[in-house]
Amino acid sequence: MENIKTLLAKLNESNKTLKSLYGNDPDVQKIQALRYSAVLEKFKETYHTDEVSVFSSPGRSEIGGNHTDHNHGRVLAGAVNLDNVAAAAKNNSDIIHILSVDYPPFEVDLSQLNPDINEYYTSASLVRGVCSRMKELGFAIGGFNAVIDGGVPKGSGLSSSASFEVLIGTILSELFNEGKLDPITNAIIGQYAENNFFGKPCGLMDQTACAVGGFITIDFKTPANPIVRKVNFDFTKTGFALVITDTGGNHADLNDEYASLPVEMKSVAKELDAKVLREVTLEQIVYAIPELRKKTGDRAILRAYHFQGDNARVVKQVEALEKNDFPAFLQMVIESGYSSFMYNQNVFPVHNVKEQGVSLALALSEMILKGHGAWRVHGGGFAGTIQAFVPQELLPKYISTLEHVFGEGSCKKLFIRNTGSTKVDL
Repeated sequence: MENIKTLLAKLNESNKTLKSLYGNDPDVQKIQALRYSAVLEKFKETYHTDEVSVFSSPGRSEIGGNHTDHNHGRVLAGAVNLDNVAAAAKNNSDIIHILSVDYPPFEVDLSQLNPDINEYYTSASLVRGVCSRMKELGFAIGGFNAVIDGGVPKGSGLSSSASFEVLIGTILSELFNEGKLDPITNAIIGQYAENNFFGKPCGLMDQTACAVGGFITIDFKTPANPIVRKVNFDFTKTGFALVITDTGGNHADLNDEYASLPVEMKSVAKELDAKVLREVTLEQIVYAIPELRKKTGDRAILRAYHFQGDNARVVKQVEALEKNDFPAFLQMVIESGYSSFMYNQNVFPVHNVKEQGVSLALALSEMILKGHGAWRVHGGGFAGTIQAFVPQELLPKYISTLEHVFGEGSCKKLFIRNTGSTKVDL
């Protein structure tokens, strides 16, 4: 805990911590310093106290392995500089009070830690779920006051919910448990909250990437103990930019679409006497196709085919990066994108075929980058964002073309940061 006046003074200086989280651009550092200052001032104004701790939890960019995690597959991901920032302090009660900038305040009573169907799809449900699971695992919990600035846009494909979940876990860890909650356990707790309290089936990739930080590859063969490994590769030396384009689609009405992905994949596994697709082979799936068509339908088979391809592709992508074979990596990004579009079919929702912003963004990306870069759907899909690796010489043309269609500011160049969800020592 530090005094707000002291923290504000540190933000007015050249700050090494902000550089590590947001990069070396002085303009970006200035924007972030102003952002932190606003959060601290709002905390003091709202809760009338001067002692506070500061926290940051990044969003994540999925680099490889699209919808593989929920069937115990492999992924390649990175933590990005778009983050949720919080100022928080104990309030010596059993009530958590949270004010998120630009949203109504809410509170969570820790005397009631059971799922509430009427609370589904709310931030309060996530806070309640994180607290419930931490208590079950033997961690201390308690009331706190917080002001949060959500810099990971909802529906951006950068996992705003996962970033929020592990942020709450980090706050509880630091305020009540001397920082003893490790990143992987924090991620597992966040997934539990989203599955059981928020009401959304999801895998563990998003929470793990947000909690751990950096470029990481994760193997979820044993979900309770995923194997996380940092990837030794420096993207800054490639001459490419990682660009995420927000096509403007809304994820709010897509829960059924997302839920269908793990359900259909697991239906194929079940017919092959397995629980998840990681336990079966492509050869087994192909052999069983005649019977599978009758029992699961063709889309489930195609999604299982996608899983097998993308799961194997992650291993090759990591190998390519660690051998500095960036062209091979880019080709596999494109292959992953085509597989998501054709087989996984998570590029546009079936109930609204007139709105295909993601498909349109991919078409424009191919028009500009074919033979020079790579492009694919980003995150959960159906709406929202795409990802592209763009050479510097094509960056102005790429951004101007995509923003001509999707609006100024829709393209974001992201900085991959090494730090996951953390208490920020300014």
